[in-house]
Amino acid sequence: MTERYQKQILFSGIGQDGQAALAKSRVLICGCGALGSVLAETLTRSGVGFIRIVDRDFVELSNLQRQVLFDEQDVKNRTPKAIAAQDRLQEINSDITIEGIVADVSFSNIAELASGVDLILDGTDNFEVRFLVNDFSLDSGIPWIYTGCVGSHGQTMTIFPNESACLRCLIDTVPEPGAMETCDTAGVLATAINVIASLEATDALKVLSGNKDAVKPVLKVVDVWDGSMRNMNVGSLRDTANCPACVGGERIWLEGRTGSQSSILCGRNAVQITPAEPTRLSLADMGQRLEASGNVTQNAFLLRLQLSDPDYDITLFPDGRAIIKGTEDIAVARSVYSRYIGS
Repeated sequence: MTERYQKQILFSGIGQDGQAALAKSRVLICGCGALGSVLAETLTRSGVGFIRIVDRDFVELSNLQRQVLFDEQDVKNRTPKAIAAQDRLQEINSDITIEGIVADVSFSNIAELASGVDLILDGTDNFEVRFLVNDFSLDSGIPWIYTGCVGSHGQTMTIFPNESACLRCLIDTVPEPGAMETCDTAGVLATAINVIASLEATDALKVLSGNKDAVKPVLKVVDVWDGSMRNMNVGSLRDTANCPACVGGERIWLEGRTGSQSSILCGRNAVQITPAEPTRLSLADMGQRLEASGNVTQNAFLLRLQLSDPDYDITLFPDGRAIIKGTEDIAVARSVYSRYIGS
């Protein structure tokens, strides 16, 4: 072990004891897209003893610009990301255990997926999973690290349940569909992914190596295009936010009382996605945002987005409801909705 991790052991923040602690650590990574693949590779090379990777999607050509674990053969084979990651990472480090699981993280399986882990890492692309993880963290006492990235900027915050501010202290509820840009409407730079995921991984190494006190109570915000980085102090946020989750004990995501509703439309090779709460979208604004993603047509009642790669057809209604044609897999449909419409 010493030879493989020699340079890391020489760093005073890790040392022999920290490296030994990493070898005994167990981590759950939710999502293995851009953020998750960088996180998974970094922790694999760092010697974290057990890494469970959960992802619901398969590898597509557009992933290769920023998702570092995959290649063109994975695209050709339509390999699930969790499986492609498991195989690649095990080749990088055969001394640790990598477990890839093809699944959608939900209130019904998160306890099983997080069983026995010391830390949960956010590698996902939607707020529903993040709020679910936040609820579970508060309920179980397992810390987690929130991270998001779009365009050239990203943010990350480490959450120690019932000690530090939680995600709902920072953001009260899931942003409405269409309220925020996504990677598929605003794009994303691989450099932004690598920087913010590396900051997330660094805090993970602090926690897992026994250096929890080295984690600062801040929201790190980075923009690689203009070269800026700032730390927003959230040390007092839990005391002032009157958070319904970490102060009030609310667990609406973990209890399954909120979240997107999904149903297969029989005989149509389509899935309907309905937001948990009614909303009102501007179809004109959404049409402008989605023009670069595919062929957009619309009238006063609906917007249609036709994608050529992958071959999906999205019909979006003003209340946020959408019909995703081209699949009967609810997990795939939710992924498409999140990518193009939002969480």
